Amino acid sequence: MPELPEVETVRRGLLPAMEGVRITRAELRRDGLRWPFPPDMAARLDGAQIVALRRRSKYLLLDTDRDDTLIIHLGMSGRMIVSGLQANHAPGQFHFDHPPTEKHDHVIFHMENGTRITFNDPRRFGAMDICTTATLDGHKLIAGLGPEPLGNDFSAPYLASRLKGRKMPAKAALLDQRIIAGLGNIYVCEALFRAGISPSRAAGRISAARIESLTTAIRATLLDAIDAGGSSLRDYRQADGELGYFQHAFRVYGREGAPCMTPDCKENIRRIVQSGRSSFYCAQCQR
Repeated sequence: MPELPEVETVRRGLLPAMEGVRITRAELRRDGLRWPFPPDMAARLDGAQIVALRRRSKYLLLDTDRDDTLIIHLGMSGRMIVSGLQANHAPGQFHFDHPPTEKHDHVIFHMENGTRITFNDPRRFGAMDICTTATLDGHKLIAGLGPEPLGNDFSAPYLASRLKGRKMPAKAALLDQRIIAGLGNIYVCEALFRAGISPSRAAGRISAARIESLTTAIRATLLDAIDAGGSSLRDYRQADGELGYFQHAFRVYGREGAPCMTPDCKENIRRIVQSGRSSFYCAQCQR
């Protein structure tokens, strides 16, 4: 499932085609995805201008000039595909050779500038909903989310306060969206390695100094992944169809049995299963 870096990369790829542009028609080619679309969703989007394209956790947020916000979750295999926008994304330079509509193209946004944004999702685990912007923070998908790890509200003192006294493994705590929004399995594994913390260590037994390192590692890992366009393992593609490249920089994730990349470390990367998910780590470098 796409995590924060992948969703942020998609958001940035959509900006030239969507932000400040009017939707001439929102074409819903089925009744819903993970759950039904609101019955008035198309009517609320037809003719609306997108005034801002934001991200919250793993959700894309499209604010319109009608004081509505469209919430989009990519799910396991969802993709936002831009056509009609030249590859160099130069302002005002478009072409209009849209590809033929495919079976799993479930929602198509026809934009006033001639571009087309298609939501394609073979597994239909993605989701869309619309609400008034004023009520967004109370929406069932958004309410209760923790701070953004790249935002000002996320800090070592904050993380220390949320982990204090917790007996759950560090890995599980960092995956809790109520503590930190947007982190998933890949980037938690990578951040824990950078911070030298075992995924099995009790969250409440991480020292203040190591929490400081962990906070820095989380931010650095996410920023590096965004710079690389995210990680393409199965279905994920950027909005222009390109692959992400951060998977080539993985230090532990998916590297079970491979040598640790820390100089002078002679351990191989191990894998354990925690709450049904694989955790990859170095037993020598992470304590």
